[in-house]
Amino acid sequence: MARRAKLILQAAAVLVVALLVALLGWRVTEQAEGRGLDDALERGERPRAPELTLDTLDGEGEIRLADYRGKAVVLNFWASWCEPCKDEAPLLEETWQRYREDGLVVLGIDAQDFRVDARKFVERYGLTYPIAYDGNGASLGRFGNTGFPETWFVGRDGRLVGEHIVGPFDEEQLEENVQAALDTPVR
Repeated sequence: MARRAKLILQAAAVLVVALLVALLGWRVTEQAEGRGLDDALERGERPRAPELTLDTLDGEGEIRLADYRGKAVVLNFWASWCEPCKDEAPLLEETWQRYREDGLVVLGIDAQDFRVDARKFVERYGLTYPIAYDGNGASLGRFGNTGFPETWFVGRDGRLVGEHIVGPFDEEQLEENVQAALDTPVR
């Protein structure tokens, strides 16, 4: 009887390991797809932005990237515990206020974070632009993101434009990429 129990436990352990390997493979594949976006931008291509549908930070609705077609989008992935994100927040808010009448949307994606901490962050920095909540970080792989902050720019036609900024940006980088996004025609 003890031998049979031991065999069952070993089989269960092997199954768990197999499932973990499959999950790891899925995540690696998903991130590899996202990294292809970066490569395409570097080659001067303009790939379509991946689908993105997330709950709002307040939990009272959904945000879909596709709903912003016709507008230029600054897509900023952040977390409340990220130090450079704290430096970027006021600059993103300023950019939102300055260019929203021109058709620019700053869209914040809070990921791998607690909702309550993210809400405190938004309040502390007075952020008024739309913020989506991705607590478990499921959206990160679609874009090939590996850390925080990371920023992408989406043209009015729903295609990525400019550069993918990994890490903090400066005012000049932000301005240059915002202009590239605003200058794209709607298709």
